[in-house]
Amino acid sequence: MYQIFIPTLFTIALGFYAMLVPKKNTYLHKIILVCATLNNFILGIYLFIKQPYYTSDFIRVDNLALLTLLAVGFFGFFISVYSLKYFSDDFNFKGYSIYTLFTIGAASAVGFVNNFILLVFFWGFLGLPLYLLISLSQEATAAAKKAFIFIGGSDALMIVGIAIIYFTRGTWTISGFPIPAAGFGFLAFIFLLVASLAKAGAVPVHTWVPDVSQKAFIPVTALLIATLDKLLGIYLLARIVNDVFINSPSVTSILLIVGASTIIIAVMMALVQHDFKKLLGYHAVSQVGYMVVGIGTGNPVGFIGGIFHMINHTLYKSTLFLSGGAVEKQTGTANLDELGGLSKLMPLTFLSALVASLSISGIPPFNGFVSKWLIYQGLITSFNNNHSLITILVLVTAMIGSALTLASFMKLIHATYLAAPKKPMDFIKEAHWAMLLPMVLFSGLCIIFGVFSYQIPLKLLIKGNFDTSIGIWQPTLATFMVISGLVLGFVLYFIFFKKYAVRFDDSFVGGETQRSDENPSGTEFYNTITNIKIFDMLYKGAEQKFFDIYDLSSRFIFFIGGIASKMHTGIIHTYLAWCLIGILFLFWILL
Repeated sequence: MYQIFIPTLFTIALGFYAMLVPKKNTYLHKIILVCATLNNFILGIYLFIKQPYYTSDFIRVDNLALLTLLAVGFFGFFISVYSLKYFSDDFNFKGYSIYTLFTIGAASAVGFVNNFILLVFFWGFLGLPLYLLISLSQEATAAAKKAFIFIGGSDALMIVGIAIIYFTRGTWTISGFPIPAAGFGFLAFIFLLVASLAKAGAVPVHTWVPDVSQKAFIPVTALLIATLDKLLGIYLLARIVNDVFINSPSVTSILLIVGASTIIIAVMMALVQHDFKKLLGYHAVSQVGYMVVGIGTGNPVGFIGGIFHMINHTLYKSTLFLSGGAVEKQTGTANLDELGGLSKLMPLTFLSALVASLSISGIPPFNGFVSKWLIYQGLITSFNNNHSLITILVLVTAMIGSALTLASFMKLIHATYLAAPKKPMDFIKEAHWAMLLPMVLFSGLCIIFGVFSYQIPLKLLIKGNFDTSIGIWQPTLATFMVISGLVLGFVLYFIFFKKYAVRFDDSFVGGETQRSDENPSGTEFYNTITNIKIFDMLYKGAEQKFFDIYDLSSRFIFFIGGIASKMHTGIIHTYLAWCLIGILFLFWILL
């Protein structure tokens, strides 16, 4: 069964081979990248169909592992295709191809390991190519450093947690010996939880995600922020909850509170953003909250809903990043205040972004609604079992978060595609087919995974079994009614109302024609939230990094460093005095 590592070894080996190819041979690097990711994808399909389930002390092959490998291969290949035409000719494609292959190879291995030592090796290895991929953009150097410290720091905690688990269970095997999350076991759970949340990007270890989303290249954010980090972070969370620790009310409460906080805090930050890449970054954080809540419900319906939402997120969030990348490449800006009128100029990009926006907002019959519905059902089932008030509060928070998500994406769609353009856009045209193909495919799957959710993703991919008595939403009938309503509306319009169509005229205010620079801007609408005093204080605090663990830690370290530097007076008597104080302090601790 060790041939299961063939996708990993082959992809990483091609990454090393790419290091030997001259940098100027960009065409060959593109061939290597596409062929390697395609091979990874095909092997993922083959293994998923064959389903070679197997468990040992080192390897565990089950449906969740195979699903992770399939998703890594699928998104890795199509994002690589997108990158062929996204980057300019003078871009360092050699570095991009090498780091991408290392990332995809190591990510493929994480899903199969059943040994904590192997997990730490591949999980830790992912940190370096992540840093290097983000650093390909000179503007993202600081964001790359921040991400590396977050991921590296959480990895160190994970190692401590694994050490506690080993001394408690006496084995490095991940599955088979769950321990109570109490005492040192609870500390180990918290450390592994922090590692998974930092990788996925959940509150409070999330602040690297918006920064990377804004500064890094779009293929990098689509690969890391939208896809791999979510897959791996939530995969690890699912493993530790199911295999490593015995579920308890304290574990459930922590997961539900963290998930709900992530949903509402991140979506409130997304509402006021004017840079659409940063807006998408905050929504990438917010959606993790739903996954954590689903897993935290502690019942099969919520758990499957969380895993399904993980898959759905990779689809619609990749679509949103890739469509945004096409807009940025064609217009030269990611500022919503400078965009508008692109629906006619970039119709396929617009439709893809529209479908993805409806999906992430939880609008039926798209896939995002189905997974959120399952999570809601999981919360209701959990409440029926334990009658916990926290469960109801989390359910209300999740629903409010979904409504605010819709409001946020109404702003994005309006400002980018439907509003009157702020400057001439006649020169804009649709992106290259290599960039269109992935976003159109992903958005199409958002529809298919919504309409045929039980026939395809839940039955074939996730293999969930449901009790129909819990009120599972049936998407087929709802889809039929939506389509029937649209068809009826078009028929009525063309037969009866078209001849009464309203006139077309320039917009005017008070009888005077409105200037183009006076057009209403959807980006300003939600700024009124800041007029509420409590929100104004919170937003200002966020702008000044008062809630950023990274920034707070930096300030504390520099503060201590400043005190220490003042102690270095250069006088020998001062140093001797400090040495004496230190010795006395050590004696006090030891004795």
